[in-house]
Amino acid sequence: MVAHVLELAATWTHWDGRPRPVDDRVYTPHKAIRRVADHLVDHLAEVEARLAGEETQPDHWHASATTTPADLAAFTQDDLDEARSRLNRLARIWTNRLDALTAEQLDHSPGTGWTFREIATHLPGSTYYADAVGDLTPTEPPTEEQPA
Repeated sequence: MVAHVLELAATWTHWDGRPRPVDDRVYTPHKAIRRVADHLVDHLAEVEARLAGEETQPDHWHASATTTPADLAAFTQDDLDEARSRLNRLARIWTNRLDALTAEQLDHSPGTGWTFREIATHLPGSTYYADAVGDLTPTEPPTEEQPA
């Protein structure tokens, strides 16, 4: 999932600044990265709390219902570099966490809610946010007025 998101994100430095309407929401490159990262963090916090025998903390994020001023900023090469670092690290944390669990823990997880295996198979749905922005590779070759 992270590889797919980052493949699309690599094209977002070409974003024209117009939010992309999808369903009843709008998406931008920054918002898509924020939502993917938040989704990974949210479920990771749930897994960790349940393993520790704690109550899970409800999130108070505005999720995709809100488009913040930061979401509307240009998506630069530096933003792409940051997204790569952030999402690849989160993916590694998830891999390490899931690899440390037994099949029993994956399928009969402590606490209430989905099993940890169900959570792990749910996370790839986060591609929705990146797919909402899409592949922004320019379709026309640059002209003299348009730098490459």
